[in-house]
Amino acid sequence: MSFLALGVNHHTASVELREQVAFNAERLIALFTKTKQIPTLQDMVVVSTCNRTEVYALTEHPEDVLRWVAQSNSIDENLLLKHVYQYKDLDAMTHLMRVASGLDSLMLGEPQILGQIKTALSLAKDSSMVSSQLHRLFDYAFYAAKKVRSETAVGENAVSMGYAVAQLATEVFSHVSQLTVMIVAAGEMNTLVAKHLAEMGVGKIIVCNRTRVRAEQLAQELSAKVPVEVIDFEALDQNLHRADVISTCTGSLHQIISYDAIKQALKQRKYSPMLVVDLAIPRDVDSKVDQLDGVYLYGIDDLQSVIDENLSQRRQAALDAEVLVSQLAAQFVSQVKVRQAGQQIKHYRAHAEQQREAELKFAQEQLKRGADPAYVMELMSYRLSNKLMHIPSKLFREAAKLEDASHYEWLTDTVDQMILGQRQIKKQS
Repeated sequence: MSFLALGVNHHTASVELREQVAFNAERLIALFTKTKQIPTLQDMVVVSTCNRTEVYALTEHPEDVLRWVAQSNSIDENLLLKHVYQYKDLDAMTHLMRVASGLDSLMLGEPQILGQIKTALSLAKDSSMVSSQLHRLFDYAFYAAKKVRSETAVGENAVSMGYAVAQLATEVFSHVSQLTVMIVAAGEMNTLVAKHLAEMGVGKIIVCNRTRVRAEQLAQELSAKVPVEVIDFEALDQNLHRADVISTCTGSLHQIISYDAIKQALKQRKYSPMLVVDLAIPRDVDSKVDQLDGVYLYGIDDLQSVIDENLSQRRQAALDAEVLVSQLAAQFVSQVKVRQAGQQIKHYRAHAEQQREAELKFAQEQLKRGADPAYVMELMSYRLSNKLMHIPSKLFREAAKLEDASHYEWLTDTVDQMILGQRQIKKQS
């Protein structure tokens, strides 16, 4: 059975096409119920995110997998074929390991994809779509992703605005769990900031937005991980002193946080440090705020330069990660071959045991008839030796016939070394 990776991603397909082939959990569960009745599609995992939809399957019929993706999404198969990629066996395993490690992500080194793959595996497993063999492949991919994270710097350093703000907070303040964060404007950028800070385990988040409905919506999204308070936009200045970290991104044409307002907030805080991050263009915060002792003011340009440098470092680290993935993929294939060899050895040993039992029975019958024991032993050893040597002799002859002589040379050299080793052991004993 071959291991197949088939899919589309941000490299091969437009957003529109990726939307067409996207699967959610509810739909997948319903599809799996029908799909597991199809013999060629009984062992597969579907990973579907905003940037990719991929099917990982153990199958000898990749065309059936492609057809399933197309039919499940009412897409013309020929159209899908123009954008889909397919990998098999070692290449498929390498691809899965790269994806799990964040090396194939739009944001190089991002960690979220690993959790998404684990969720996809769990869903397929719960739907009885995952064999022990397929599960073993994913377990090894997870092991590889962990190794890439621990042994390379591909996942280190901030490469998004949200993450960069969160990292700044850890650099300025020693106890993140005690921080109060104020989010001024609940747009896309600040939403990411808030979510990163919530993941880090800050003490509290205050959301301040012109539209209270949107502020309450963001509060609801965050409330499972951190206490959240919503305040009116008009109450911004009066509440600045409560915040250790302020992230603002309003899109206003005028400054909304003045020098005097921050100065007053500092006084109320007894000059305890404040981190103010201005992600807005035009700027939300008076630039003179940077002159105040105890205030750390960062603008979007400051963060972007840090991100660009960090991304460059990640790309360099990604080269090391790619080498490591290749090594781990080769290691996995070697392990598979060893397991397969073990099965073949077991099979050959069973065959040898059958021959031994047959020759022993033959020898016992000869002895019952009164044959000379010495003759019987010599005959049995001769017959057994011939029978056991039949298969290896045939292998040698077949190897000698091959156009590529390397296999025959390896075989003869290996056997010669083993015979020499046995002779040396005999001499020592």
